[in-house]
Amino acid sequence: MARIVGYIATSLDGFIATADENLDWLTQQPDLNLGEHDYRAFIKTIRTVVMGRTTYEWIARYPGAWEYDGKRVIVVTSHPIDNPKGPLETRSDIDSLIAELRALDDGDVWMLGGGKLQMAFMERGALDEIEIYVMSEIIGGGIPLFPPTGLRASPRLISAKMLHPVCARLHYRFG
Repeated sequence: MARIVGYIATSLDGFIATADENLDWLTQQPDLNLGEHDYRAFIKTIRTVVMGRTTYEWIARYPGAWEYDGKRVIVVTSHPIDNPKGPLETRSDIDSLIAELRALDDGDVWMLGGGKLQMAFMERGALDEIEIYVMSEIIGGGIPLFPPTGLRASPRLISAKMLHPVCARLHYRFG
């Protein structure tokens, strides 16, 4: 059975992007090597990447090669994607998708992108773990880590660690 995991960065004030979807506060960090927790190490452990339509469109806007070659990519959307940037599949029913992902046995599943889809999985008890990388940046507003939905949960903190003078890692397990 596949583990469904989150791996996401947030500003100290709880935002994953500015209101105009800018990530400069994250991508322009000097010398940000997080060792065994670095994105390049993390992505090697992932077989399937799941993202929402907004995250896909954000990725597709940027030039360069498709970053997820060799991975199964599923975009949750109710509309077809014309001329996708890379090989992907689409799904519209989250409950059916969760059952499909749980049946996988070829590696972990990453819930990529914003908090809306991660929250939908949390509301259904389908997110197993989440790694939250808190950056020492206050960006003053934007897209929140998790949208307010009324969900109450008590994930278990597995570890908390300073990885770099500008980054702390919080690792939680649900269930």
